[in-house]
Amino acid sequence: MYRALEQTYPYAHCELDFSTPLELLVATILSAQTTDVGVNKVTPTLFQRYPDAAAYAGADREQLETLLRPTGFFRAKANSVITLGQALVERYDGAVPPRLEDLVTLPGVGRKTANVVLGDAFGIPGLTVDTHFGRLVRRFGWTEETDPVKVEAAIGQMFARKDWTMLSHVLIFHGRRMCHAKKPACGVCPVARWCPSYGDGETDPDKARALLKYEMAPR
Repeated sequence: MYRALEQTYPYAHCELDFSTPLELLVATILSAQTTDVGVNKVTPTLFQRYPDAAAYAGADREQLETLLRPTGFFRAKANSVITLGQALVERYDGAVPPRLEDLVTLPGVGRKTANVVLGDAFGIPGLTVDTHFGRLVRRFGWTEETDPVKVEAAIGQMFARKDWTMLSHVLIFHGRRMCHAKKPACGVCPVARWCPSYGDGETDPDKARALLKYEMAPR
């Protein structure tokens, strides 16, 4: 199933715009409870105004909240970003550490965020267990676990470490575009023949095609 999804989405990648580990770390924190598309609308101005950890550490809270308002939960996110900047300056001279053990000690950073940064900013394989990843691995019958840490451990044993980052990308791509939470497009799914959950969604190809999103959406 993974190979079929890899062939379907050979271009799968992190959909947050970034150019440095810090930018990706901040963008991932901001992506909670919103879309990557929404975050990408905010970050060009954010990254220009706050180019390094010290800038976040010394940010005016009210100004930062105003900038982050479109992402939702902007007060909590502003607090996370400011305290993140302070922690990076105090502990790591402003640099983002390339180790999971260090990343998860930072404000606003859990294993999911840490693995995004490791995989996409540092090239260190990691499994990004977001809502799409968790939903799909359960639909595929790969695990029954619901706790993200247990899901990560179970799937990590099934796949070679070198595949972890791309596996995360293709599952998230598939979840966003086709295998939706409420109306999966089963009738056009490239892994339908192997999927134990086939039939939970629309099986008619024409009706299923109408459910596709992003670049796969009907024109």
